[in-house]
Amino acid sequence: MGKTLQKIKVSKVNEMPKNLGKTVTIGSHEIALFHLANGEFRAIENRCPHKGGVLVEGIVSGDHVFCPMHDWKISVKNGEVQKPDNGCVKTFNVEIEDGNVYIVL
Repeated sequence: MGKTLQKIKVSKVNEMPKNLGKTVTIGSHEIALFHLANGEFRAIENRCPHKGGVLVEGIVSGDHVFCPMHDWKISVKNGEVQKPDNGCVKTFNVEIEDGNVYIVL
């Protein structure tokens, strides 16, 4: 039997400035939600795999966020840390509907 997905409203599109993030807590998940310059929304785990830096406080550039603690570069599309560093953070699906932003768990 498959797992039922939850679709949780976390913001309105017009409340999220581009290239900034917002912390969203859903149950035990602390999520960094980003509104990218190209208009896309992306959601990733809010802790860097290196030393646990809070990624929502990082600088967003293109499809990446830079950890505010040690400048690790992490893709907000697939969660992968860019070389020469290694690691990965969990990603979450984001849906936009009627001007609202939803995270799907």
